[in-house]
Amino acid sequence: MTALQNDIFLRALRRQPTEYTPLWLMRQAGRYLPEYNATRARAGSFLGLAKNPAFATEVTLQPLDRFPLDAAILFSDILTVPDAMGLGLSFAQGEGPRFARPLRTEADVARLAAPDMGELQYVFDAVASIRRALVQDGRQRVPLIGFSGSPWTLACYMVEGGGSDDFRLVKGMMYARPDLMHRILEINAQAVSAYLNAQIEAGAQAVMLFDTWGGTLADGMYQRFSLDYMRKVIAGLRREHQGENVPVIVFTKGGGLWLEQLADSGADAIGLDWTVNLAAARRRTGGRVALQGNLDPTVLFADEAGIREQARRVLDDYAAGGGSDGHVFNLGHGISQFTPPESVTVLVDEVHRHSRALRQRDGAQA
Repeated sequence: MTALQNDIFLRALRRQPTEYTPLWLMRQAGRYLPEYNATRARAGSFLGLAKNPAFATEVTLQPLDRFPLDAAILFSDILTVPDAMGLGLSFAQGEGPRFARPLRTEADVARLAAPDMGELQYVFDAVASIRRALVQDGRQRVPLIGFSGSPWTLACYMVEGGGSDDFRLVKGMMYARPDLMHRILEINAQAVSAYLNAQIEAGAQAVMLFDTWGGTLADGMYQRFSLDYMRKVIAGLRREHQGENVPVIVFTKGGGLWLEQLADSGADAIGLDWTVNLAAARRRTGGRVALQGNLDPTVLFADEAGIREQARRVLDDYAAGGGSDGHVFNLGHGISQFTPPESVTVLVDEVHRHSRALRQRDGAQA
């Protein structure tokens, strides 16, 4: 097992003391980087990029070569699992994902089965390749995060056939035929647990569940159709690998209403969108979990002074809840493709600078 040059991200997830607040960005390898766009052009398509371990490794490392980030995240897509189920994933130019065979009827749902993990070997090969590429002078630069979509979020795409403004098809099935929806979610939960376990086996050092569309559900329905199945996924994970604990992060966009319940899900950390105050979130979760977030991604379109001010505000909000440890700085959702890379440089600098200053202040007051 290769030693880490920088393990601050993992220590923060375990709520251990850190010298500064670690930072990574959701969608940090993406279209805002010119080098990513060049690699994607060579790959020929998004799926050509995501399904080629060499290309996936290349783009995963690009933001780390440009910015002093504290974690890498596997370059992949949340829809790899339903794609392996045979639903026929494609990405049209300038459009979002589409499934050729969405789940619309009872017969469609009856045919659904968890995929053979061999269909996803390209993902596990990418994880192993990235881990090797992160080694520098005999030590690994930063930890690697693996991830999956949540069972509910995957189901949204599987039933709708793509993105949606109102989720009327998936919610219609949920309300009219909850038995069909529970079958989809049960299969998804089994598949996601197996998928994340295979990523851990291949070398992922933390894993994250993206519950992107959980926040579209009504209270009560969220617990039954999203949170309960994330709990099943987490319970099914093998969280010890090669003598190391593998932390789990859960992120429900729009999930501020349910922080207390998320903190009891079995996860080590809860991701927060930008609508939640971090000091209040610490009080509500009682220090049971680390917190990740939660800068509004559009802050990165401000000038340098504005970016620095808002970064400090997030850090100060967290520290107001009782010290700075147990926090991973991130955006409240994925970075926009239109973000100037120079803005990310400013953000990373300010987060590292100000979080060090907060610890020095807290140490002087102790």
